[in-house]
Amino acid sequence: MGEAVQSAPAGRRVHYERRRPEETVLYQLVQEHLETFLAQVELETGSGLPEFVEEEFDAFLACGVLAHGFLRLRCADCAHEKLVAFSCKRRGFCPSCGARRMAETAAHLVDHVVPRVPVRQWVLAFPIPLRWLFAAHPHLLSSVLQIVHRVLSTFLIQQTGLQRTEAKTGAVTLIQRFGSAANLNIHLHCLVLDGVYRTTAGVPVFHPMRAPTAGELQVLLTRIIKRLMKFLTRKGFLIEEQGMTHLADPGPETALAPLQQAACTYRIALGPRAGQKVLSFQTVSTREPPPTPVRCADAQGFSLHAEVCCAAHERKKLEHLCRYITRPAIANERLALNRAGQVVLTLKTPYRDGTTHIVMSPLEFMQRLAALIPRPRLHLIRFHGVLAPNARLRPEIIPSVPLNAPRCLPT
Repeated sequence: MGEAVQSAPAGRRVHYERRRPEETVLYQLVQEHLETFLAQVELETGSGLPEFVEEEFDAFLACGVLAHGFLRLRCADCAHEKLVAFSCKRRGFCPSCGARRMAETAAHLVDHVVPRVPVRQWVLAFPIPLRWLFAAHPHLLSSVLQIVHRVLSTFLIQQTGLQRTEAKTGAVTLIQRFGSAANLNIHLHCLVLDGVYRTTAGVPVFHPMRAPTAGELQVLLTRIIKRLMKFLTRKGFLIEEQGMTHLADPGPETALAPLQQAACTYRIALGPRAGQKVLSFQTVSTREPPPTPVRCADAQGFSLHAEVCCAAHERKKLEHLCRYITRPAIANERLALNRAGQVVLTLKTPYRDGTTHIVMSPLEFMQRLAALIPRPRLHLIRFHGVLAPNARLRPEIIPSVPLNAPRCLPT
């Protein structure tokens, strides 16, 4: 506990309302069913969950609760006092800490990282077996990102007609681990500068490029798949036999492995309905289906999407995009309990088949939460090219250095 005295800013009214996590459906579910869930995992798998998973649940139950510690704030002018509970600051499923991290990260990227140049979002999705592989072996994502960034940067440089030695690209990648159904879906959101930098007379000048075509996306995706499969085969994670490719090592034998596998395939790992798919509600949509993106390619379970682009002056749109790709996995307003005590999760947007809600028992929902928790010391945001921390051009192009802001050539 602590006490702080600070004057309120002049001419500005500040209102703070303490959140009450103990009143949310998510908190009540974890509080009531955590011990039963841990016992179920140990009984059916023969071992307990990893320590970092149990610590995540324990920290969530203490997040925002005054009984677990708080800061006492008092206004030096009016002596009004407020109590601010400590936060867990975890990255798993806490909606409050996830929302705060989303807002802070988006503001930081827009104000201090991404230059005032066009930015395009490239989204790479993997087939289900590789999602499970990357969940079990997250260290592989570093090499995967190198492959993806190498392919994209080569394409950007070639489109501008420059040589690799004289042109530099930049990108920020967020490794997103979840889908809207609280399923484990590891995929990549890459915010790539839509062009290249070239140093002219000691000043970095940005050369924008045209939007990629559907044919070019298909070629890029094929190239990424070929290099990725070759890398995973060389490392022994994939085996090619009689023209078929399959996983050589599905992952370490831990209690978390079956939870992750089931969360990847929209199924249930433990309990009386183990192996079955979760229940879903479907409705007949009265709305017209959204148009098929022009800049999208699919092959062998992979997909590459590059439809969204922010112009140099569209900083609000860029911040909105950054908030979207850094959003938390669970939102309190999308969780509810039905009369039978089941968890009803409302999808952010309906699926193409009309699915609008996912229904699970409390213990089945706890399985999903455990699968979404990332391993400690796993960086989910990566910086590439001129935006890398030690890049030579980075201090000259980021927005926090306006005196050396680069010029942008007209498109």
